[in-house]
Amino acid sequence: MTYAITGLSPDAFAPLFAMDDAQLAANNARRVTASADRGFPCRVSLEDAQAGEELILLHHISHDVATPYRSAYAIYVRRGVAAASYRDATPPVFEGRPLALRAFDAAGMLRTARLAGPGEADAAIRDLFADDAISYIDAHNAAHGCFAARIERDAA
Repeated sequence: MTYAITGLSPDAFAPLFAMDDAQLAANNARRVTASADRGFPCRVSLEDAQAGEELILLHHISHDVATPYRSAYAIYVRRGVAAASYRDATPPVFEGRPLALRAFDAAGMLRTARLAGPGEADAAIRDLFADDAISYIDAHNAAHGCFAARIERDAA
């Protein structure tokens, strides 16, 4: 069984970088500068921004379904990065972080969830996908609760 993890499309966020601070605030977003090489995880590149890099912090609907499990929270995105893509491997933003893995069926209903400590994500993902009823998994940073990435079954 294989899986794929893909970063969010940068196209949806590109217009935010042209906005001034007032326009960003009107859209529930903020321009921030990474103050360290860790702690500013980009949801497009699936890598942490480096100190000094500009990001946009915004409200994002990560689980846009017509169920009680619809979910949204703050995420960071960087300018000018491509959407990352991983197959049967976890991205850098998973490294060293405890994750909450929320496993959903095709109707967007939560079937089960799992906490994965640093280094445990791959095994936990494979274990969750052993259940054929699981269609996809949303990974969230366990401490802050922010959306990290969508994990989908890879048909290949």
